[in-house]
Amino acid sequence: MKVFVVLPAYNAERTLKKTYEEIPGEFRKNLILVDDCSKDKTVEVAKDLGIDVIRHERNMGYGANLKTCFTEAIKRGAEIIVVLHPDYQYDGKKIPELIQPVIDGSADVVLGSRFLEVDPRKGGMPLYKYIGNRFLTSIQNIVFRLNLSEYHTGLRAYKVELLKKIPFKKNSNWFLFDSQILAQAIALGARIKEISVEARYLPDSSTVSFSQSVLYGLGTLYVLLQFLFCKRRLIS
Repeated sequence: MKVFVVLPAYNAERTLKKTYEEIPGEFRKNLILVDDCSKDKTVEVAKDLGIDVIRHERNMGYGANLKTCFTEAIKRGAEIIVVLHPDYQYDGKKIPELIQPVIDGSADVVLGSRFLEVDPRKGGMPLYKYIGNRFLTSIQNIVFRLNLSEYHTGLRAYKVELLKKIPFKKNSNWFLFDSQILAQAIALGARIKEISVEARYLPDSSTVSFSQSVLYGLGTLYVLLQFLFCKRRLIS
């Protein structure tokens, strides 16, 4: 299956090269970086590495970045799309393991979980992020009737056949995009699997502030209410 790796980038100058070097060689030929109008030299570093770059002329947000990533990869014939944040928090060497369930037909979405058989606090995850993640994941498992260890990872694999059924271009241009697309996938009956990934929290890695995390959490709860409302309307 044709695999594309997409890198939604914003001010990733210091971590992009290290992220790139961990991506297995066979996946580098179909690699797309979408730069959301970075203020640093992300684009220059990417071009020096030979990465295909698409640049937003103005900062549009994380969700808008992913919309461009998905649209371009699908246009180029992708059958599987891997999302890898270029902040060096996730290990690109895990890509073969990540996509295997999609290749063998047992999953439509695979998440690289920081909580499956590992403790992300040992890698430096801030306490407020840990608590927020545990709270949201517990609520999401109840609403979705699943038993996943995490829904908020920046390492994911999507089967393009599924993405083509999801109106993802209507989703948020902000971080809420990730919560929305998983809710949409689950509503469509997508099969979701996880692999274990150890995350790194380094000074150069990007991070969401406490206030942004709170807004993201409230937004995710709103997505769950929408999911329940739509499900109830379909049943009634």
